[in-house]
Amino acid sequence: MKKGIHPSYMDCVITCACGEVIHTRSTVPKIRVEICSKCHPLFTGRQKLIDTEGRVERFQRKYRRKTGATPPKAD
Repeated sequence: MKKGIHPSYMDCVITCACGEVIHTRSTVPKIRVEICSKCHPLFTGRQKLIDTEGRVERFQRKYRRKTGATPPKAD
């Protein structure tokens, strides 16, 4: 390996938005993530909807069916 061209490999702290702290090694001293293995729905079995721009609500309003209205019958 050539000397002086590789980044230094140091201790790193990864912090999740849920409060989980993971100690590992990386070329960056601190990393902040939004979802980790403690709060990800794949690992927890809970469904958590992440919608930052209101797209789900807009979709539901657009395609909401009217209660009491029946669809037209095809003859």
